Amino acid sequence: MSKTTTFCFAATATAAFASGHAAPPPAARTPGQLVDALHAAFGQHPARAVHAKGIILVGAFAPSPHAASLTRAPHLQHTASKLIVRFSDFTGVPDIADNNAGANPRGIALRFSLPDGGSTDLVAHSFNGFPTATSDEFHDLLMAIAASGPAAAKPTPLDTFLGAHPIAKTFLTTQKTPASYASISYFGVNSFLVTNQAGVSRYIRYQLVPENGEHTLTAGEAAQLGANYLQDEIKARVTARPFRFTLYAQLAEHGDRIDNPSIAWPDTRPRVVLGTITISSLAVNTPEQDRSLAFNPNNLPDGIAIADPMLELRARAYPVSASQRK
Repeated sequence: MSKTTTFCFAATATAAFASGHAAPPPAARTPGQLVDALHAAFGQHPARAVHAKGIILVGAFAPSPHAASLTRAPHLQHTASKLIVRFSDFTGVPDIADNNAGANPRGIALRFSLPDGGSTDLVAHSFNGFPTATSDEFHDLLMAIAASGPAAAKPTPLDTFLGAHPIAKTFLTTQKTPASYASISYFGVNSFLVTNQAGVSRYIRYQLVPENGEHTLTAGEAAQLGANYLQDEIKARVTARPFRFTLYAQLAEHGDRIDNPSIAWPDTRPRVVLGTITISSLAVNTPEQDRSLAFNPNNLPDGIAIADPMLELRARAYPVSASQRK
């Protein structure tokens, strides 16, 4: 049974879940163990451990007049910056079909140029929340996926895990399939602390909303499309004209979970427009270019800091995965 098949089963699991409580958690996982778990779930490939299939584009970011009220980060002041954008499918399978249910959620990674010649990165995916509260739980979910599949005895390890983690079950079974990478919203599910020139700080999460609204597909509609329909569509779209997203900062209020990315903040929380992302053309998309482009959510300028402990380990896992690309 292939790793792709295993994950497709995981993403559409509807079996009766085992009852009972989860075992006591093991010692904290290392970045290397998290990367190994991704490979266990999706297979050993000479590519990214997750979001392996992607396409790179370029554009620009224009900050809004409101952004500087939240943060002194240089790309969120008053000057436009160049932008590299990579859209991607989920899993570490480099040739996963775009119309495979396991390719959800879709990813977006952005690299903003800074005035001093440096850069800062933002990563998000097309679901408002993460399947687990901690990196350790995510490791355990991946290992459960690796040990489960259509031929596995019931209850499978995945059944047992999802029975004890209903948020993870919701994540795996309620994904949207986009008609285009440009027609789905993306969520930076981890929290950041932003600080402005006056020293005032707020907790935020990022949201990216497509200019022309969301357009999604039913399973039947997706099945009629080709294995590369998202890549083909975005190439045709950007060749015809630029497209845009609005970047928002959703503001936390008292009682919101800063340290738990599996809990989405209410839609009633205020949002501040940070600026407009305009994607204007394809970048060079050779295998070498894709391997060399490594985003990291801890690549942050002054004025933005990690607030969610999960990101501390995730940020250290990115270089481990990048070092394994061939």
